[in-house]
Amino acid sequence: MSSPRLARYAALAAVLALWPHAGHAQSLPYGDVSDGDSASSADSAAPRGSGRAPRVKVTPYIEAQQVVFAELRPGDEVVTYSIIAAGVDAAIRGRNNEGSVSVRYERRFGWGNNAQDSDAISGVARFSSAVIPNTLSIEAGALAARNSIENNGAALNNGLNFGDSVTQIYSVYAGPSLRTNVDDVQVSGSYRLGYSRVESPNAIPVAAGQPAIDLFDESVVHSAAIRAGTRPGDYLPVGVGVGAGYNREDISNLDQRVEDLHVRGDVTLPVGNDLSLVGGVGWEKVEVSSRDAVRDPVTGDPVVGSDGRFVTDKSAPRILSYQAEGLIWDAGVVWRPSRRTALEAHVGRRYGSTTYYGSFAYAPSARTSLNVSVYDTISGFGGQLNTALANLPTQFQAQRNPFSGNVGGCVQAEGTVAAGQGTCLNGALGGVRSAVFRSRGVAGSLAVSAGRLSYGIGAGYDRRKFMAAPGTALAAANGVIDENVWLAAFLSGRIDRNSSFSTNAYANWYQSGDPLLGDTRGLGATAAYYRSITSKLSATAAVGVDGVTRENLVDIWSAQALVGVRYSF
Repeated sequence: MSSPRLARYAALAAVLALWPHAGHAQSLPYGDVSDGDSASSADSAAPRGSGRAPRVKVTPYIEAQQVVFAELRPGDEVVTYSIIAAGVDAAIRGRNNEGSVSVRYERRFGWGNNAQDSDAISGVARFSSAVIPNTLSIEAGALAARNSIENNGAALNNGLNFGDSVTQIYSVYAGPSLRTNVDDVQVSGSYRLGYSRVESPNAIPVAAGQPAIDLFDESVVHSAAIRAGTRPGDYLPVGVGVGAGYNREDISNLDQRVEDLHVRGDVTLPVGNDLSLVGGVGWEKVEVSSRDAVRDPVTGDPVVGSDGRFVTDKSAPRILSYQAEGLIWDAGVVWRPSRRTALEAHVGRRYGSTTYYGSFAYAPSARTSLNVSVYDTISGFGGQLNTALANLPTQFQAQRNPFSGNVGGCVQAEGTVAAGQGTCLNGALGGVRSAVFRSRGVAGSLAVSAGRLSYGIGAGYDRRKFMAAPGTALAAANGVIDENVWLAAFLSGRIDRNSSFSTNAYANWYQSGDPLLGDTRGLGATAAYYRSITSKLSATAAVGVDGVTRENLVDIWSAQALVGVRYSF
């Protein structure tokens, strides 16, 4: 994807091409520890092979809007925009295929000298297709988002995303997932190929004397895993298994590379009908390396290209920035009291230090879903975003900002339960620094549909400790810790037969470990009213407010209002 425009339309094509052929197979590190058959596994809240007739819903639409944008701080300028948009919302749930997609393209025309024309693609998609039912499936997903970028690398998903500091973020992945039996031995495997890209914004606000931050460009991710194991009672009173995994991410910035290879054996000990103790031991080798930038022959400073990123010296030797090799282990519990509840909790040693990870998923009905995950990984921005995308459910409804059209950081899952499944991308999208990092955090979301109302909330904390090779252009980032706390909430519902409403609110607290970059806080809220004029034509009116407060730069606050019409086919 040599040009930004080519990347933009290729991402849109990827989202559409995934429909309806490819969703989500979940597997625990220890396989199925339940005493029943595979139908009782965690993601069987509504089994794909239930025999029901497939449900397919596809809603294309076109839309026209008029927006008034009022700057509240630091100035008082008022500008207007006209917007033409086209998109599609679709979902399929059948015997062998299931998935959801929400994709939108819009063109914004500015009125006045200071109102710039621009366009944007936004969307999210997750699909699963059973090539061989209950054995081999193809998993795929895609994301396109438009975020404003701050001087410390924070990426804010707000209504202020049509200025010079705005970037398009793309991520896509696909791969097979296998699960079968050889006698009483369960064999599972998966492979995922992913690609992520961040387009360089025209300008990023920086304080006087502060260098521009090096933003992530693009990366390719390979992730493979295989495991063979038995359930308790098949051959032994305990379940045993052996597996291996390999992850590799190649990042274009300074030719950074993450390689993670591990092998392990594990044991599952039932202590009740729905509770098991699990443990494993193995070996891993993790390496993070990069090259240096091209240096100015006079000053020795790293050369920065026209896109604002360091120019990689391909002839320079590869330098290690992190290495861990040796014994790994973990121990924990797995609790599955029903098909709608799944809990994992693990503690152990990995990446040369103590690690914690786990998840909790609860869906008492198709109208309510609760998901919490705790994670610890080493990757680049693209690798973490690809993983978060792969963990989205296949059945969801996207929440969109009525002004920017951007997909919110969280989606509303439809009552599915899978251990490790998440519904929010906020943590992965929180920052776009190019350096590799170790990310530890927690994310949770709750979504409820209660009669005429739907509401939900998502929150999380993400801590990134960056790794960079000494003597390279990124050396100053080594050991720097960035922290991001985020919150997102929505409330929507039907007022009467022909009208409905929606409200959304968000907050981000991004703390940079570099004192020169400072901290950023983003806040905002929107409210919209929808009215059906005919069965296919509807009208919208909305208001909103967004703000960004910065430690080293001037604060920005704005208000917006719009009216628009949509025709759905």
